[in-house]
Amino acid sequence: MKKQELANWHCQYRLSKYHEDIEPYRARGEETKFHELFKPYEVIEGEGNCLLNSGIDEMWDLITGIVSGVDHIYDNSHAQIGVGDSDTAADATQTDLQAASNKTYKGMESGYPTSTSQKATFKSSFATGDANYAWKEWVVKQSTSAKCLNRKVEDLGTKTSGTWTLEVSITLS
Repeated sequence: MKKQELANWHCQYRLSKYHEDIEPYRARGEETKFHELFKPYEVIEGEGNCLLNSGIDEMWDLITGIVSGVDHIYDNSHAQIGVGDSDTAADATQTDLQAASNKTYKGMESGYPTSTSQKATFKSSFATGDANYAWKEWVVKQSTSAKCLNRKVEDLGTKTSGTWTLEVSITLS
């Protein structure tokens, strides 16, 4: 009898679209208050993504201690979500967004990322002046090492104003 061990990488995401601008609340460190006061006019939820080889290598390097510190950890100060307008199919050999020019990276909201019950959750908000173009791809990225964990290609709409908040949850089991 052949033994086989399987690991599961499960990604879920939620894009919440607001008419209001989060920037005044972000400036005061009150992103949570923004989300309490305003309700999104549209919410898109989905799952799946492509785990990138560079992200896999970065995780193993962190686990084994080959790399350490703020140049590699995905904490509140160094994790980002990036969005772009490329619809190039996702491939594990890619290392970042594929958009040529329309791409934007935003840091984490206060209190993110979180880690509970085998799951990491990342959350970034793109204010009125940020990323106003077609959203067709996104990544979770470490800002200093520039290593992306994953990439998802899906048409999420065209942002022209307001705040769009992207929350990405990754579960390992």
